[in-house]
Amino acid sequence: MGYTNDNIKKFCNFYVSDWHLAVMLLPYINREINEGVKITTILEKDMKNNIETLIGRLNLKNEDEILNINWNDNNNNIEKYIQNNLDDKKQNLFIINGNKDYIENTNEKLFNCIKEKGVQRKFIKIVDCYEIGKDDEKMYDIIKMHDGILNTSGEYEIKKTV
Repeated sequence: MGYTNDNIKKFCNFYVSDWHLAVMLLPYINREINEGVKITTILEKDMKNNIETLIGRLNLKNEDEILNINWNDNNNNIEKYIQNNLDDKKQNLFIINGNKDYIENTNEKLFNCIKEKGVQRKFIKIVDCYEIGKDDEKMYDIIKMHDGILNTSGEYEIKKTV
């Protein structure tokens, strides 16, 4: 999996369109906000319009907090953006969306920042969001690299077999 810190859990998510991703993420993010989690998005492509359109249609308690999350693309100086958003006083949730290479490169930068900053005390969740049909890699191969799967009904741990 490329990491050994027990405080870090990686989840994968598969979606069929940008709208599907937004509909799936919003209730999950709403629950995480209720738990006091610091949420950071690292996006290859802007999602702001989709989120703003959907937020009014869904009955979510934390609309203002969700709208205050950065839903714009983060292609400029990802390392600095991660360092500025990595909170060592709260649990952290990083949502990463883009093509396979973008996700892998961003994960590497995120792990380097975590190691560099020494964030060991707080639990960190990473959700890698993959668009179905965009990457040649099979879903099974992606799933094997994660601890769990996030879908519309929540997080599910992947049972590892030896």
